[in-house]
Amino acid sequence: MSVAGRTRTLLLASAALAAGTGFASYAIGAPPPAGPRAGGFLAVYDTVDAHVAAAKRIAGTDVNFKGAVGLCEPRQAGPAAPLVKNTADPAKIFDNLYFIGIPSVSAWAVTTSAGIIVIDSLDNPRESEAFIEGGLRKLGLDPMQVKYVIITHAHNDHFGGAQYLADKLHAQLVMSETDWGVIEKMQPPPATNTNRGPLPKRGRAVKDGDKLTLGDTTIEMYQTPPHTPGAISLIIPLKDGNQRHVGALWGGIGFNFPQNAENYTTYANSVQKFSVVAKTKNVDVPMANHSNFDNAFAKMQALKTRAAGARHPFVLGQDVQQKIFEIQQECAMAGRARLRTASASK
Repeated sequence: MSVAGRTRTLLLASAALAAGTGFASYAIGAPPPAGPRAGGFLAVYDTVDAHVAAAKRIAGTDVNFKGAVGLCEPRQAGPAAPLVKNTADPAKIFDNLYFIGIPSVSAWAVTTSAGIIVIDSLDNPRESEAFIEGGLRKLGLDPMQVKYVIITHAHNDHFGGAQYLADKLHAQLVMSETDWGVIEKMQPPPATNTNRGPLPKRGRAVKDGDKLTLGDTTIEMYQTPPHTPGAISLIIPLKDGNQRHVGALWGGIGFNFPQNAENYTTYANSVQKFSVVAKTKNVDVPMANHSNFDNAFAKMQALKTRAAGARHPFVLGQDVQQKIFEIQQECAMAGRARLRTASASK
């Protein structure tokens, strides 16, 4: 089933949930039946095993899909174990894109004819100073040329260093209007918690479909909840010599939102919306704000030994990007089915 066809089924399934009509279940590997089902809804191929199997079929053995398929695993309660070494060297990825993040969370710099746009700000001022400001210097870039900091969503590991960059570099902070509202309702971290940065002061607010233009570069922003209510995903123009590429940075990866069927449906529909944008824009470079999702460090290692004229390790092609979106959708539907199964067993 195509991504568009699957999403039409999702919308019908949501209506079925609201009406209390439930879902049909089918054996793994069986195609979804054609035609209407009782109650006027299309039959839904909607079990945990079926969606996980579909995601794995799409992925095959390609390592570039590993991060997306990982979304199909049941959510683990509690915080992730801290990394033993949470440091990284900055790296030039494209002629106008640089990695300035760490293993636990990514940050990116996009250079333009009129300055630099930074994407996400790490956990706290200490990391922002060392890896964003310091990373830019190591790359031969002037941190004072940072004009904007786009915050993809209202989680501390993405906004923790933002106020430091705003104060030190006089950069303007950019986030969705929705997530500025989320931050305004948060409690500031205790002074004793130096791993969490301060809540940033409200900056520029954007809405779905807005564009940020600096010099010769325009980044498009699309709201893709529910990782946070106002998470934004980005379309980024990229340069590799005479070649032009387009990156799609998915701004809210994990399923760490309130666990209900509506949120899983919203996630899948956000993926569908952004996949249509990405297809229209000819996106061929999948990106993320966590490196375990886009395999960024392995690609950066491959980039070091790239021969002249060889394929760029980050350029995976439009088909791969669309398959990543399909896997995300299948995993979201698996999560929704898992909730329904757990509820039925109580």
